[in-house]
Amino acid sequence: MGIISIAVLVILVVYATLIIQLIFGFNKVKTFDVTDLAPKTAFTIVVPFRNEAANLTTLLESISNLDYPHKMIEIILVDDFSTDNSERICIQWRMKHEHLDTTLLENLHLSGSPKKDAIGRAMPIAKHDWVITTDADCIVNKNWLLTLDNYIQNHNPQMVVGAVMYKAKNNWFHHFQQLDLMSLQGVTIGSFGIGKPFMCNGANFAYTKKFFNEIGGFGGINDKAGGDDVFLLQKAVNANKDKVHYLKNNNIIVKTKPENDLFKLFMQRVRWAGKSTGYKSTYAKFLAVIVLLMNLSLVVSCWLLVVGKFDWRILLSAFGVKYLVDYILLYKSNSYLRRGKVFVPIASSIIYPFFSSLVGIYSLFGNFSWKGRKFSK
Repeated sequence: MGIISIAVLVILVVYATLIIQLIFGFNKVKTFDVTDLAPKTAFTIVVPFRNEAANLTTLLESISNLDYPHKMIEIILVDDFSTDNSERICIQWRMKHEHLDTTLLENLHLSGSPKKDAIGRAMPIAKHDWVITTDADCIVNKNWLLTLDNYIQNHNPQMVVGAVMYKAKNNWFHHFQQLDLMSLQGVTIGSFGIGKPFMCNGANFAYTKKFFNEIGGFGGINDKAGGDDVFLLQKAVNANKDKVHYLKNNNIIVKTKPENDLFKLFMQRVRWAGKSTGYKSTYAKFLAVIVLLMNLSLVVSCWLLVVGKFDWRILLSAFGVKYLVDYILLYKSNSYLRRGKVFVPIASSIIYPFFSSLVGIYSLFGNFSWKGRKFSK
């Protein structure tokens, strides 16, 4: 057996061990059952946006339909220098919904991270201690805040992470993205279950102003273009892990839109993957490296097989084991996020190592563009 074959098998064993650990962690995070408590927590919803004219109305309507006392809701919209008519849409919506406390701000660029700047712009004027961030291309469940308030009253956290999934159309490209996002959600839940949380999504992320200020806000993590979510979470975990919780309940799930363009999808994933170089968690860094090596080893093995320098049985075994452990974690995520809809991701699993390897390698060296702007590493 050659050295490359041995390396592939070693990486496979480490990868499978880590994923199995996350599967057990996923099982430890129990679904929260809502109890009969009157709403008590007032929330400030912060929505940073840039050129979201096509999506803002849908999000704002979903917020206006929340089954929660409107007097306990404040909405802060932060316009990151949109060039479309997003601002006009916000103004018109606010005029039609004067019963909702809504503020529209213009962003101030104080760092290399427009989204962190937008949230930082909103924090000083937020009227309520609990702040929850979401994105302009999302839709929130009518019981979103009701469930979050109930959890806060029962568990007294200072930071709460919720799930995000795609509202996908019935086509392969959207399903591919859904599987990718479900895997990230599975890792998120699993990491909380094993006591090593490091990942979350800013489209469904809540914390108190008090806790935000206690840990220094975005101070020390402004050097990266992204990370208003994962870097802040890891900072909070280092400060007081017991106050950082994952809320598992279908009513808390926020839905967002998948990309319809391959290049935009690639840039989005590069932006996400680029955060891994800034992780403070040793476990998170190690997991990111092993995932990249696992996918890259399959790609290299395929190339070596084509040129006749690799044993097809080892490649098939490696792919089979990876597919099995991945499927178990995806199955659990799917049961929670999509209530167990049937899926057989064979084609996506074959393509994913190539896509993931390209994203991972490019994110280490290349720049990316997002929302009409270019960002450097």
